[in-house]
Amino acid sequence: MPSFHLPQGPRRIVCLTEEPTEILYLLGEEERIVGISAYTKRPPRAMKEKPAVTAFVKGNLKKIKALQPDLVIGFSDIQADLAKTLISEGLPVLIFNQRSLQEILDVILALGSLVGKKKEAGIYVQNAIQHLEQTFERNAARSAPRPRVYFEEWDDPMICGIHWVSELIEIAGGQDPFADKATGKSAKERFVTLPELQAAAPDIVLASWCGKAFNPQAFKKRAGLSNLPAVQNNRLHEIPAEIILQPGPACLFDGLKALEDALWNPHL
Repeated sequence: MPSFHLPQGPRRIVCLTEEPTEILYLLGEEERIVGISAYTKRPPRAMKEKPAVTAFVKGNLKKIKALQPDLVIGFSDIQADLAKTLISEGLPVLIFNQRSLQEILDVILALGSLVGKKKEAGIYVQNAIQHLEQTFERNAARSAPRPRVYFEEWDDPMICGIHWVSELIEIAGGQDPFADKATGKSAKERFVTLPELQAAAPDIVLASWCGKAFNPQAFKKRAGLSNLPAVQNNRLHEIPAEIILQPGPACLFDGLKALEDALWNPHL
């Protein structure tokens, strides 16, 4: 008769993006990680302790296979081709596609359950929920008008913030004029035209361009934007990608704080 044992979860995990790495470190399960993304910045020690074997769209198949992972974790339909390649090589792959704050919380709990840390993950999620609720209540109580905030994820074509970013803007006390677009599942659904941006008349422009620094001067020079309140008042700020475009713990705490500072700190 074959022998069986109680499953203990995957022991050799390759993380194709940053957020599962940060989640596993937060849960004290970093020893399970054998490979990470080259874009990993959180926690800082991860890049010193784990080999980088993938970018966002393309991974080093030879290096990934050499690590003999019993699970590869990724994010987004953008990684569909990479996931397909890994699956065709016989590797077990789990792709999340979280787009909202609730889905981010769900993923944290799911990963915790996967590695036997459901209780700890549940406590973390509950603390995050409390933090989000308290931050919303604090900013909702402000007497100042809520500023209109345009978040730009890419400049050409112009792409507005994804759903969780839009939700965080509201929690931080702002109004996202493109909240409807933010719920789009694909980047094309979040394209913004110059006339739409002119009509939105944002008081503040926040940006996090994937892979390159935000250029406020270039933004100001776009046709027809010189009269935007944000441009007139020089309220254009960059939010680091690793704390706002990472759909995991980073955006729930550090990303939200950065948004609050940008909205309410006049000396930023």
